[in-house]
Amino acid sequence: MPARPVSRARHLLVVLLATVGLVAAGSPALAEPGRAPAEHDTNGHGRTYLALGDSVPFGFRGSQPPEVYADPANFVGYPELVADDLGLRVLNASCPGETTESFIDATAQSNGCQNSLGSDVGHRDFFPLHVDYEGSQLDHAVEVLQQEPRVRLVTLQLGANDGFLCVRTGACSRPEGFRALAARVGQNVDRILATLREEACYSGRLAVVTYYALDYTDPAATQLLNAALAAAAAENGAVVADGFAAFAPRALAAGGSSIAAGLVPPADVHPTEEGQRLLAGAVEQAVGH
Repeated sequence: MPARPVSRARHLLVVLLATVGLVAAGSPALAEPGRAPAEHDTNGHGRTYLALGDSVPFGFRGSQPPEVYADPANFVGYPELVADDLGLRVLNASCPGETTESFIDATAQSNGCQNSLGSDVGHRDFFPLHVDYEGSQLDHAVEVLQQEPRVRLVTLQLGANDGFLCVRTGACSRPEGFRALAARVGQNVDRILATLREEACYSGRLAVVTYYALDYTDPAATQLLNAALAAAAAENGAVVADGFAAFAPRALAAGGSSIAAGLVPPADVHPTEEGQRLLAGAVEQAVGH
């Protein structure tokens, strides 16, 4: 990526960060052993789909009253849609504001899942996740995969909150800062996927979901992050569910805007119901349904 003025770098980052649903005012989690999870039930006959990541798979929507966030069933993301389509029982462990660092270590900096900049509290302190678990999302995923022999699909969508924090701290004020961020995200996602494969001994279908853009006339930052995610997927025998491509035709037909296309609400950055359906289609196409 050639060097550009600082203002250009910041603009690209805004495009990236707006694409993912980074801001976390609430977060859902996975199921605590011995406790009935608040999960989306299907007729999967025990075949399980484990969804991991941030606010996009969570189904998060901003600007809701507290009572809405108090019931995670109010939030439906593409994992629930995929589960219905494929006849799977879904465990949606995603947490709004999760970074690749906090996914691995719950004490690391998140963007509102376990903590946020300047605060040691996050969504999990105030509102339930889709399922309840202690510690990091990665530790929980390993536990589920070791204890659930009938997991048939795992998806992961992470990285945009890392970018949001990079902008807020000033580390991405120059293009080289963002290139370093994308490299670090790729390394962390590689570590996460390798852990699922090796420590959890999961050999089944594994998909990394890439991010859509709000503005398809200037998607360079989103594509840089997605390239890092795709490279990590390739290293670990995972397929790529192309969320970027899923939104592109509709957005380009609306002048490049995912908002004008009705895939993202005007006052939010998270997918609408239509947007979530497109992401579900990308997952199903990638894993073969």
